[in-house]
Amino acid sequence: MSTLLALDTATEACSVALLHDGKVTSHYEVIPRLHAQKLLPMIQQLLADAGTTLQAVDAIAFGRGPGAFTGVRIAIGVVQGLAFALDRPVLPVSNLAVLAQRAYREHGVSQVAAAIDARMDEVYWGCYRETAGEMRLVGNEAVLPPEAAALPVDASGEWFGAGTGWGYAERIAVNLSGQDASMLPHAEDLLTLARFAWERGEAIVADQAQPVYLRDKVATPKAR
Repeated sequence: MSTLLALDTATEACSVALLHDGKVTSHYEVIPRLHAQKLLPMIQQLLADAGTTLQAVDAIAFGRGPGAFTGVRIAIGVVQGLAFALDRPVLPVSNLAVLAQRAYREHGVSQVAAAIDARMDEVYWGCYRETAGEMRLVGNEAVLPPEAAALPVDASGEWFGAGTGWGYAERIAVNLSGQDASMLPHAEDLLTLARFAWERGEAIVADQAQPVYLRDKVATPKAR
């Protein structure tokens, strides 16, 4: 059975998860601005607790965004460093999808409108529907003003709102069955999605790992 390592630093939460010998273990902390200091020790402790080493890892999954610019870059840097050193493939996973998967795990909901506060009076937005235990994107992910957020055109049934973007709930014209505006991505759910991707053969080489910001202006130098 494959051993998969997952890590996420795209939001205020920093988390790692491991699938080894069929067992999933994870560690999760909300530690704003401490991700760079805490991530590698968390990985080392997780591996030690599972009684294994990095050399046993078959692939490394990570939250590729959207999320905080610095947080996403930390994940990319650590993943590329580990993957190059170990000569292992990587599995990029959307942080919005991770939110939807966590809502499915914790609340049992099958349709999720995931939203992350993107600052600048905008939200990162994506709608997901459960299929065979996997939350799959319906439509496209986007960054937009809260007032522009909407469910898919074919939406029906009940939808659950997950993520910090729902702090703008009064400005989002979407009817929900429930919501959790404090929910952050968790590596345990990232690992779940990575397992589906791994089984489909979607792993890529480390130098293809790229962040997804959705907001094109984020890392673009100003013209002079």
